[in-house]
Amino acid sequence: MISYVRRTLMLLLLLLFMLSMPCMVLAEDIVILHTNDIHCGVLDNVGFPRLAQYKKDLKKAGYKVLLVDAGDCVQGAPIGKLSQGESVVRIMNAVKYDFLIPGNHEFDYGMEQFFKLAKMQKSKYHSCNFIDLRTNKLPLFPYKIIKIGGKSLGFIGVTTPQTLNTSTPKFFQDETGNFIYGFFEDETGEKLYKQVQKTIDTVRKEGAEYVFIVGHLGMDGSIPRWASPAIVRNTRGLDALIDGHSHEKYAARYEKNLDGKEILITQTGTKLQSIGKLVLKDDGSFVSTLETDLTNSDKKVEKLIAKENKKYEPILNQPVGETAFDIRSDNPADNVRRVRNGETNMGDFVADAFKNVLDTDVAIVNGGSLRNNIKKGVFTYASLLEAFPFGNMCAAVECSGQTLLDALEFGASNYPEERGNFMQVSGITYTIDSRIPSSVKLDEKGNFVKVEGEYRVKDVMVNGKPLDLKANYTVGGSNYVLKNGGDGNVMFKDCKLLQDGQISDVDAIMEYVQNYLNAKIPAEYAAWDGQKRITIIK
Repeated sequence: MISYVRRTLMLLLLLLFMLSMPCMVLAEDIVILHTNDIHCGVLDNVGFPRLAQYKKDLKKAGYKVLLVDAGDCVQGAPIGKLSQGESVVRIMNAVKYDFLIPGNHEFDYGMEQFFKLAKMQKSKYHSCNFIDLRTNKLPLFPYKIIKIGGKSLGFIGVTTPQTLNTSTPKFFQDETGNFIYGFFEDETGEKLYKQVQKTIDTVRKEGAEYVFIVGHLGMDGSIPRWASPAIVRNTRGLDALIDGHSHEKYAARYEKNLDGKEILITQTGTKLQSIGKLVLKDDGSFVSTLETDLTNSDKKVEKLIAKENKKYEPILNQPVGETAFDIRSDNPADNVRRVRNGETNMGDFVADAFKNVLDTDVAIVNGGSLRNNIKKGVFTYASLLEAFPFGNMCAAVECSGQTLLDALEFGASNYPEERGNFMQVSGITYTIDSRIPSSVKLDEKGNFVKVEGEYRVKDVMVNGKPLDLKANYTVGGSNYVLKNGGDGNVMFKDCKLLQDGQISDVDAIMEYVQNYLNAKIPAEYAAWDGQKRITIIK
């Protein structure tokens, strides 16, 4: 009797233990670790050393483990910019990824450098929709089938067609401006859906029991027809989608596919805010979590990062100036990014730098180019590169008031959601009436075509006077926007080019700080939400 009671008690305790750990990973389960939008944050948040050790520890414990990345890793901080991405690739190889895709910013160093980085990557880049239009062939492997734990897993790479204008458009063009690379873009999304479906079918025919898209697609702020929910809704045969691009953080959202089946979508944020863990259970079900509490580090990866960083210390440690307050691209109350849908002191500061150094009537800065905060105290060249990491050259054009209005309207078209070409300004004030639906029309590549209805942007003032649509103004900014049509801003393509390539964006900001502000940021920039140059009616 005592033995029976003891056995029953032990069974009950075991059952209670198992019920208390619903996400417990069993040795026969397959663990897919995933990252996205690291943007060179090799030591940020969780950091690469802890990620590398976590993968090792899971393997040592007997689990079947894969590690994949959903793009935008090699750009976004000095270690990427100064090495043209090569230092980051060497570190990624040490972390031992199993599957990679290019995001839009993998192309930011030009096509020749992109293919060099692709060759350096030990696990290679994959994309089923990046195409060479001259040969009608895919330059990268579209997918990879990995056999692990007695199962065949198919991974498909999908890169947003927004890449054509969210990286530098001229990189995808020939000398005459014709596009020679594409991403299966059109005005409906159908070309992309068909290409993805074709690849899913191929992977299934080749024996994959489970099919995953690793996509740089996004949700919030992405063009809806190319966003991850649209891909799911317009395909069948997919098991889960590991996403990136929009810097959102969620363990699991669900979207119904063509057959009405709910498909899991997951994304980890940015700069290693979390590590995604997608567990494929032995019964075919999924458990998705985001891991942040990792403590052990891979010492070899730590040493490699220190070695790569040391190469650039003499350049990066140069002091530039001093500020008594943070210069921000986000809202300090919640650290949510603000520069893509509202004014900040960072936007005002950078736009003023361009206006003064380029000596133009006004200046505009696309919010997507502002990537970090400059913290209170003495700041260095590294601080500027972290805040403004793209390395574009400055430009100035002469354009009509109508063209300037179109640029502001295009930037405001997605509000209240984010848009990378939301314009921070200098020499300009304007109002966005968000009660008016946007009537901006885009072409099949996501470029501006025209405004078909009433403008949301109102009350535009240029240096204190009402905007004259027929007058000409000189406009300073980056050549990414003013010359190359970046972020879809092709309204400037026929404007007279006054300056181009004489100074980089970061060096223009440094010149403004040291030669115009005497190396001290004045109190007029103290308010995090700027100087009320942009008014929004909600």
